[in-house]
Amino acid sequence: MVVLGWVAVLLGGCSGGGTGVAPSAAPAAPTVRFTPQDGAKDVSPTGEITASVTGGRIAEAVLTNADGKRVEGRVAPDGATWSAAEPLGYGKSYTLSVTAQGQGAPVTTQSSFTTVDPEHQTFVSMNPLDGQTVGVGQPLAFYFSSDAPPPDKKRAEEAIRVTTEPKVEGAFHWFNDREVHWRPEQYWKPGTKVTVDVGVYGRELADGVWGQQDRRAAITIGDRVVLRADGASHQMQVEKNGQVLRTIPVALGKPSFPSNNGVHVVTEHHQTKVMDSSTFGLPIGQGGYRTEVKWAVRISNGGEFLHAAPWAAGDLGRRNVSHGCINMTDADAKWVFDLLKKGDVVEITNAGGPNLRSWDGFGDWQIPWEQWVQGS
Repeated sequence: MVVLGWVAVLLGGCSGGGTGVAPSAAPAAPTVRFTPQDGAKDVSPTGEITASVTGGRIAEAVLTNADGKRVEGRVAPDGATWSAAEPLGYGKSYTLSVTAQGQGAPVTTQSSFTTVDPEHQTFVSMNPLDGQTVGVGQPLAFYFSSDAPPPDKKRAEEAIRVTTEPKVEGAFHWFNDREVHWRPEQYWKPGTKVTVDVGVYGRELADGVWGQQDRRAAITIGDRVVLRADGASHQMQVEKNGQVLRTIPVALGKPSFPSNNGVHVVTEHHQTKVMDSSTFGLPIGQGGYRTEVKWAVRISNGGEFLHAAPWAAGDLGRRNVSHGCINMTDADAKWVFDLLKKGDVVEITNAGGPNLRSWDGFGDWQIPWEQWVQGS
């Protein structure tokens, strides 16, 4: 009986089926967070488009539009985040599918959203353009297209970035609701490298008005070329990088059609140009003219040019006889034509006329700096 009891005790000790250890829990699945959230609307095409994973790593992420076209993206080195690497389109639907790998089986999650479909898009034209070398008087000009409402000025300025080497302090000034210029306080320093980034795409520049396209330009400031035309002495001094190259006898505007005083900036070159007074309201039958001239360089939108005037040979250096232009001999006009580039400066004094209007061509330098920095 004792033996049997001992066996019973042993058997009882081995029964019950438990080990005393709780079963292990299944590994937690990784979670994915999307920006923008699933179902988001009116998303900026240049806004934050990301996916981040907690409790795992991104094994694959694919962003496609409604046509199935894949958008380029990149995964961070730690595998925790993915972000779009190119701008999206306006008014498009997108789906972002992310497969995350944790300790267990991979998990795939999707999110869909739509980008904003602008009521209006505005295009920004600019002057000068990429790759150009310009003179020390050249402002940076930006024009917002007329087929959309004008931009909010502050938002527009924030979208335009100007960087220079060496560093130059400058400011914006608005000439109207669609045209803004940027310039330094004084003429540019020759050799300055200017980079302009117009980052308007994906930006709402006014209510319902979005930028149509980014623009970029790398510009070089060339030699300092300044011409000084004196209506009293009838002479024009030509200076390059501080050295006087030539003094030229000229004729400016006659008393009934005086040239404008002030700082003019070169904008155009024409080997031949038909000068037509009717374009500024003076008919040919009433003292006007329609004449073809050679070596014409425009310095204002109001019709002021430097050009050859062989018919005025006897007046050059003696009296002012033009309708506002700076007249020269053929040889001097050709030499000046070849020397000048866009953005070079022509300063006119003692001409008998009013000061050049700030909005006439690039009359920017007529505006005192204290007024310029006020913005408009």
